[in-house]
Amino acid sequence: MQRLALRSRLRAGCEEIYDREHATIPAELERAMRENGVHSWRIWRDGLDLFHVVEVDDYAALQAAMKDHPADQAWQARMNRLLDGDFDKDSGGLTLVWEMA
Repeated sequence: MQRLALRSRLRAGCEEIYDREHATIPAELERAMRENGVHSWRIWRDGLDLFHVVEVDDYAALQAAMKDHPADQAWQARMNRLLDGDFDKDSGGLTLVWEMA
């Protein structure tokens, strides 16, 4: 299993909308993510900065499977209007520098 951290940034003024939109995600989207190996996906927000921690069997396989999935396309369109720039989901994640296990 892989654990990776990702980051994204909100447009100014979109904080409350983003939080509200993420109170629940569409069931079809969650089901597709779980079927494609997602064990958990957590998002922390500090002002406009978003930090994601994803536990997934294979992140590259998840991205390939979700790329054309209608539930993900709809969700990305909904979320992209709130983001400042592109979501950094294709980067492979942040580099882990230190961990206390």
